[in-house]
Amino acid sequence: MTNVLPPLHEGHAPITLQQAFREAIDAFEEWDAEVTEPIVMFDGRIVPISAVFEALRGCTDIMPANLLGAVTERLTKPWEGEGPLDTMTFSTAARVMGVLVRKRLFANDSTTVIAAAATRQSEERSDR
Repeated sequence: MTNVLPPLHEGHAPITLQQAFREAIDAFEEWDAEVTEPIVMFDGRIVPISAVFEALRGCTDIMPANLLGAVTERLTKPWEGEGPLDTMTFSTAARVMGVLVRKRLFANDSTTVIAAAATRQSEERSDR
């Protein structure tokens, strides 16, 4: 689905892709206990937020300060990048957010599997 998104040009993202990244961050922040991954609209098409993050993995543009906090507040380990946090690239932020999406999806899948197993066990006990 990343073919819907514009390509990078020599490591730089078009402003429309940067705006999609902002929307994907917002969608991630609003993601509650739903199992499904949030989506954003890009050029009239539905795109999962993971596709937006994936599209920016090679982007060398510096993150705007107003988006930086949305990413850095989710870091669970101290920052060990080559530069200070205020020079974080979209690439680094996209990688962080991609991992967070995968973790959330895995946790939701695990919760669904555990809930299904618990239901099945209680049904088996009631049948006895």
